Amino acid sequence: MPEGDILRRVAARLDQVLTGQVITYCRFRWPSLGSVDLTGQTVESVHAYGKHVLVGLDSGFTFRSHLRMDGAWLVEKARAGRPGAGSRSRQWTARAVLANQAWVAIGHQLGMADLLRTRDLQRLTGRLGPDVMADGFDPDQAAVRLAAQGQRGVGATLLDQTVVAGIGTIYMAESLFAWRVRPDRPVAAVPDLPGLLSEARRLLWRSVRSRTPTATGLTGRGQTSLVHGRENRPCRRCSTPVKVMRVGQPPLDRPAFYCPTCQPD
Repeated sequence: MPEGDILRRVAARLDQVLTGQVITYCRFRWPSLGSVDLTGQTVESVHAYGKHVLVGLDSGFTFRSHLRMDGAWLVEKARAGRPGAGSRSRQWTARAVLANQAWVAIGHQLGMADLLRTRDLQRLTGRLGPDVMADGFDPDQAAVRLAAQGQRGVGATLLDQTVVAGIGTIYMAESLFAWRVRPDRPVAAVPDLPGLLSEARRLLWRSVRSRTPTATGLTGRGQTSLVHGRENRPCRRCSTPVKVMRVGQPPLDRPAFYCPTCQPD
């Protein structure tokens, strides 16, 4: 599932091509939005919160999408006189198409899509934890929410978007490796929770600022992670084979990669 770094990239690209522009073509292939037409409305902002992309409109509404596992927003130039007629906007996987005179934004295989009043956004964000990538993120304050999870495993807790938003399996594993903490260690036994959250934030923002997404700062093939996706391959720090465990409760449990030497019981 795309994580905070990918969502920031997506939101920045959509903000670049949509904000300040009038929507000249709109199509939704989504049950609750089948009759919705945003044509004529102006996009006022595009930003990400956690794993949600929020498109604010001058009508007082916000279009919200969530990529889940397979979703993606693609952008292509509009064809003169044929707004929204790009080839990718006609594919059956296109769930949302927003076009202006210059650009077409196409949401493929979105996992969630709805339209809500902008004044009601708090109902969404209020159910989520603080966005680890937000400008005003306070690691000390967020650590209090983490600490309240007590004996719950830290890996599962970092993935819980109601505790802290924006961290997925990659940056959970990479930040815990940096902190030398096993994913199943109880939160109550993890030292310096604000530091751990700051490390996750640092890794995510480094990825956003890199040419391509990366948890290490390196972009070469096979160099973008230290433990994630490296089961049975040597740890880059000590050469012990990397292991993987499941964290969280089935059927929502997720893989967590770790080094048994660098991250002991």
